[in-house]
Amino acid sequence: MHTHPLVGHAPDPDHPGWWTWDLPRDGGYYANVGKLLVRADGPGRALFRMFPDDSHRNLEGGVHGGALMTFIDMAMFAGGTLATGTAVMGVTLDCHVRFLAPVRPGSPIDAEVEVLRQSGRTLFVQGRVIQDGETVASYTGGLLRTAGA
Repeated sequence: MHTHPLVGHAPDPDHPGWWTWDLPRDGGYYANVGKLLVRADGPGRALFRMFPDDSHRNLEGGVHGGALMTFIDMAMFAGGTLATGTAVMGVTLDCHVRFLAPVRPGSPIDAEVEVLRQSGRTLFVQGRVIQDGETVASYTGGLLRTAGA
């Protein structure tokens, strides 16, 4: 599989069947996201996992909606890459999220990513975010591959 040249990708020894999705930890935005994993989930589908912790909390003690939106945005790209077999590098055209239940720190969350359609440089995806077997959010989005990607 081809990934972004700055993303580390290797089998995760602690989670059989999952692969790391190691983003640069150079002090930029990604430095606060934490450990991320990805795996294929059938044709045109992938799973993307995050391990939310106390650094992702809002004032009420749950995972901040902005942290969840960041996770979903990254899931669309990582999942799209794994589901299509080619690196998806570009920009988010749109992302609609429906928050359905609170997300708690301390328990992993999985984003199901399904590629609905590829049309030229545009990729359309949808999915759900699940924590402990419960759907906590659903989303749809569009990605635009940048020139040369």
